[in-house]
Amino acid sequence: MSTKINLNGQILEDASISVFDHGFLFGDSIYEVICTHNGQPCFVKEHLHRLRQSAFAISLSIPLSDEQFWQEIQRTVRESANPESYIRIVVTRGVGEIDIDPGSCTRPNVLIYVTPLKAYPQEDYEKGIHIALVSIKRNFKEALNPGIKTGNYLNNVLAKLEANQLGAKDALMLNSMGYLTECTTSNIFFIREGRIMTPSLECGILDGITRQVILRLARENGFLLEEGQWPPEEIQLAEEAFITGTLKQIMPVTLLDGRLIKDGKPGPVTIKLMSLYHDLLEKEYGQAVKGSVS
Repeated sequence: MSTKINLNGQILEDASISVFDHGFLFGDSIYEVICTHNGQPCFVKEHLHRLRQSAFAISLSIPLSDEQFWQEIQRTVRESANPESYIRIVVTRGVGEIDIDPGSCTRPNVLIYVTPLKAYPQEDYEKGIHIALVSIKRNFKEALNPGIKTGNYLNNVLAKLEANQLGAKDALMLNSMGYLTECTTSNIFFIREGRIMTPSLECGILDGITRQVILRLARENGFLLEEGQWPPEEIQLAEEAFITGTLKQIMPVTLLDGRLIKDGKPGPVTIKLMSLYHDLLEKEYGQAVKGSVS
């Protein structure tokens, strides 16, 4: 097992970028995180599509095609030789003047970082985790849209610091209107009266890849599903809750602000969706590595 870093097509044990890179100076970068299942990178097409959406939103040119990205991801994963890998793709604005104007940056840097996947404790899935509503508000989408997956994560860092102080594993943020948005690196779902409820994209959230999969699985399996704008009182009355993300997949939430959600155990809807998601991964990625991203 090893960590490999693919920097602009060169695979290295360690790598560095210039201190004049605007990704370092100003957080002027975009990224995606991909995990493997049975050694295969999952949902690559969806992640690369979102990477390009983020690039378009900040007028950043990506120098690789999706097929080139796929080839470089495969090559780096093979060289790392990990049973399962965490893959982080970063595209920075590149080296330029120490000036917020990106006009002096002429060559983006493309980094593919592959390291052994570190799983969350099994206890988190069996017993659920504690999250806390925090005072830090999610970025206003007309200012820095949370739907753009950029390297500027200070909003989330501040929220996570507050959650740590409250003894919680993650922070749940509201938007400027007082509606639920998301956690620091996860989307939030909760169940009330048999309905799966989750904040809509209009609330100012990242359109998570795992979120998309869960919405599809819920619809295909006949669950009542509602996306909307929810005040915090709605989740405080929830019968179940869970968060979703590339690394976490589906993780039950059984404590909110130190109070049990119902009986403090993962609920039947959460458990069913966890099973459906696992079955989907086995169906899609329990076979030989595919030769194309498309």
